Amino acid sequence: MPVSYPIQKIGLTPVSQLRTLTEHLRTFNLKNCELVIFECYEPSTEIPLTFADFVITSMVMGRKVMHLDGLPSFEYLPGETVIIPANRSMTIDFPEASFTTPTQCVALKIDTPYIQETLNYLNEKYNTTIDEPNEWKLLIDQYHFNNDAAITDLINKLVRICSGPENTKDIYADLTLRELLVRIAQNQHLQHQVNGSAQNSNNSRLHFVLQYIHDHLTERIDVDTLSRKAYLSRNIFFKWFKEQFGITPLEYITRERIRLARELLAHEKYTITQVSLQCGFTDVNYFVRTFKKSEGLTPGAYRDILRKLP
Repeated sequence: MPVSYPIQKIGLTPVSQLRTLTEHLRTFNLKNCELVIFECYEPSTEIPLTFADFVITSMVMGRKVMHLDGLPSFEYLPGETVIIPANRSMTIDFPEASFTTPTQCVALKIDTPYIQETLNYLNEKYNTTIDEPNEWKLLIDQYHFNNDAAITDLINKLVRICSGPENTKDIYADLTLRELLVRIAQNQHLQHQVNGSAQNSNNSRLHFVLQYIHDHLTERIDVDTLSRKAYLSRNIFFKWFKEQFGITPLEYITRERIRLARELLAHEKYTITQVSLQCGFTDVNYFVRTFKKSEGLTPGAYRDILRKLP
């Protein structure tokens, strides 16, 4: 049960203004993007949908089942985002939608030339370096993922900007949209590197460092050790890692330790103290505080929720 960061609730359309109970939509047009808020108020199946532009969608409330052409079906919940390339066909099921449990989702339709312009700029100005250039790109195969706090904040901000009254909202939307694209690209790049680190730990500096962190989560890991493993100075290593992934090495280590803690808490045989030690925390109180800051509840409360799951 990984942590998710749902976007803020958006006011529902008054009943008197609903044009349909299935995929009622509100649209806000800007220069480089269009915000669409979808709402569904009745159980429905196989609702077809295709976007002419690249789309970043994020669930606000309710549950739906997505069927993207040629891919396995999946459940789509609040706190999750799906990116969809232009002209990709899909159908959607709303098994539980009703007036008491409506489904609401936002979609940011982004002009393809704008995305390419942004990626070209990043590749020209910020194509890191050291000895392993990283091409900035959006990975369509990583189309469904949990929001992190930064992505949630940016989507919240874009919803406020697009639906707000400011005359200068095109400017604010442009800056925020570019940051959102950068964050998604960085998160995808990190996940791509993590997925390949076990098989390719000797192929690149990135793979080696990520695999080293994974293999030593129960031990003390500091930036000096990692920079030596990467054959970089401490300052250059820190800057390089953050440019690649959008988070610091220590933030990544903490995130991986909390991920491991979630897995271990599912096993009743481990006490909270044992989980803390196995995840590299020597102080159980610090572990509890860190876990609560990340997940929004204590390890004990998290375990209680797991006990109640079917």
